[in-house]
Amino acid sequence: MSDIDVAALAVVVARGGQLPAGADEAVAEAGGAALVVGSGAREAAEALVAAERSWWAETGPGLRAGELSARLGAVLGHVGLVVLPASPDGRDLAPRLAAVLDRPLLASAVRVDPGPPVSAALARVDGRLLVGVRAAGPSVATLLPGVRSVVPAARPDKPLPFELPPAGPTVDVEVLEVLAPDPSTMDLSEARRVLAGGAGLVPRDASDAAARGMFTLLSRVAAALSASAGATRVATDAGWIGYERQIGTTGAAVDPELYLAFGISGASQHVGGLGSPRHIVSVNTDPSSPMTAMADLGLVTDAGALLRELARRLDVEIPPEVADE
Repeated sequence: MSDIDVAALAVVVARGGQLPAGADEAVAEAGGAALVVGSGAREAAEALVAAERSWWAETGPGLRAGELSARLGAVLGHVGLVVLPASPDGRDLAPRLAAVLDRPLLASAVRVDPGPPVSAALARVDGRLLVGVRAAGPSVATLLPGVRSVVPAARPDKPLPFELPPAGPTVDVEVLEVLAPDPSTMDLSEARRVLAGGAGLVPRDASDAAARGMFTLLSRVAAALSASAGATRVATDAGWIGYERQIGTTGAAVDPELYLAFGISGASQHVGGLGSPRHIVSVNTDPSSPMTAMADLGLVTDAGALLRELARRLDVEIPPEVADE
């Protein structure tokens, strides 16, 4: 096979056989056709749920966006719409691929219709604004994770191997080493463990310094557990933690294996950013809160007190402004 002749195709970059966040959503948006590239591509392709037709091409560890886009561009010329999940690798590859194919890039889409003509709704201003666009011809799009549901393919074909042509001379990065991501700074959408805090983590009469100290403690405990720290919009709007840590419909979409919610009631705006965590633990004084109701384990206790005790047991330094709360 010299090329892939479908109307729409999802291109998914795997790392070590693991699919990025939003992979199946991108496949579903592309109508069930997928090409998985990267390291462990075959294993990752077999893990797709929404793919009716899929191919895999092993391209090795580390993302060489210039080389990979050149190789993909040689075989995707007949594909009207190429959809990539808006994961870190997808966001890196999509602009280079759009340039190679000489197509517009529809970035941060919440909906893409292959048409023709191709149309999309793009999220702007931190998700507070949707912009409708229409492309005159074939396009490349990145789809935000958590924006659509996924229905498993009824009769999926077995993933087929696909040989990408050589890239030829390209200007690209040289991959010296592939390092494991630091959970404290990695993209939340890629985190496998998340400790998140809400307004219930902070006492009502706490000062801003104490509130920020509590979220500093949350981040330190998360790091000790090889997890990433997250928060609700209330916490980020208050300035207790950075906006890049916000989870929800106007923040990051996550789908971790373990989700620990400290003082989070479970408002729809927040849980709208949760995928399907394998395990959810809720720490809240309200046993009837939505988050506790959806949790595998609900701990009815003060979230701040439990976090400090957890810090002591993990030998984590407690900020002085919250040590005696």
